Amino acid sequence: NSATASLEKVMKQLGIEYKTIPGEAAFYGPKIDIKLVDAIGRLWQLSTVQFDFNLPARFGLEYVAEDGTRKQPVMVHRALYGSIERFFGVLIEHYAGSFPVWLSPVQVVMIPIAERHVEYANKVAAQLRESNVRVEVDARNEKMNAKIREHAMQKVPFMLVVGDKEAEAGRVNVRTRGKEKTQDMPLQDFEAEVRDLINGKSPSL
Repeated sequence: NSATASLEKVMKQLGIEYKTIPGEAAFYGPKIDIKLVDAIGRLWQLSTVQFDFNLPARFGLEYVAEDGTRKQPVMVHRALYGSIERFFGVLIEHYAGSFPVWLSPVQVVMIPIAERHVEYANKVAAQLRESNVRVEVDARNEKMNAKIREHAMQKVPFMLVVGDKEAEAGRVNVRTRGKEKTQDMPLQDFEAEVRDLINGKSPSL
């Protein structure tokens, strides 16, 4: 029918591969189901776009067309995530916990080398928060290497280690997830870099 043809037309215009499953539509009309495959090959339904011919009739919905006649509209349901728990389960599995920066719950962790560097770490964190960066300061009385290992296991995108040299020069020592080498840079440069990654929703890190 025309509703099914309209949905197929949209899929073709977007260049999305699809297959039709006769008899699987909901009672109120045809729909597009978007299904993802998990690590062991199972299909999970996530997003749906559905035509609904039922509810407009039940609620007596009408609109006035250009020719002055009253017509019944078609309702479109759009569920971007489907089940939110299922969506995040698939997302976590897909990234294996290594979320892109923009999606990471904690984007930056400050690691002061000693207690006297906590003040500078807090200052850096405050500046980054002004740029809407999600940052935490790990000021625990633990060895620096232990902190680095812990946050690496948590897959935090960036760790900023700061000591005397960084505090005096207004710089940060950057440990980037997945990279062995650290990078020393001015705080302003790092702030601009992480802001671009977040605002651009970069999938690369």
